[in-house]
Amino acid sequence: MNNLKPFSVYLVDDHKLFREGLNLLLGNLPYISQVFQAPDGGAFLSGLNRHVPELVLMDISMPGLDGIETTRKALELIPNLKIIALSMYADEDYTSRMISAGARGFILKNSGLHEVEECLKAVMSGHNYFSPEILDGILKNISKKEKQPRNSELSERETEVLYRICQGLSNQEIAGLLRISKRTVDKHRENLLQKTNSKNTAGLVMFAIRNGIVEV
Repeated sequence: MNNLKPFSVYLVDDHKLFREGLNLLLGNLPYISQVFQAPDGGAFLSGLNRHVPELVLMDISMPGLDGIETTRKALELIPNLKIIALSMYADEDYTSRMISAGARGFILKNSGLHEVEECLKAVMSGHNYFSPEILDGILKNISKKEKQPRNSELSERETEVLYRICQGLSNQEIAGLLRISKRTVDKHRENLLQKTNSKNTAGLVMFAIRNGIVEV
């Protein structure tokens, strides 16, 4: 993760002081080639006509179009866009909804520069990243819910597909990587949702975290 090619970042946050402060910090990092800014989701989506970054730092709670809906719309336009959620609080509902929308990482706004760098490098290297506080909140909430099936109830192939889902790969990408048909991956995903009692990708990711299939 230390040999990253330079990449551009788009900051989307309605708090100007926070946005400009983070802009200054990111501008000093050697692997950040350019930083763009937008004060809200609508301005960001319009800005994508002019600047398409490799990575986006997206505030969740914004007036008008919030970060969840903005993330969903952005990924419809640019499916390979890497989006990291920014939040003031380790809220499991926000986390779950942002996972469903397609976010690859989650960091709190009170995080230090070292953690921000960790998150950027992890996501740009194809991994997911959760701030420890956010992960702790997820696990505490999961433990209170209905018991999930044991990892051993998943087949080896299902576990492999789940791992790739947690990496943020699409069904088509997983099919190419595992050299199986997309239809087969679709079926594995369907089985995973049923076996883990999950409603969506967010549920699958949380199951994988709890059962040690992925490390964050």
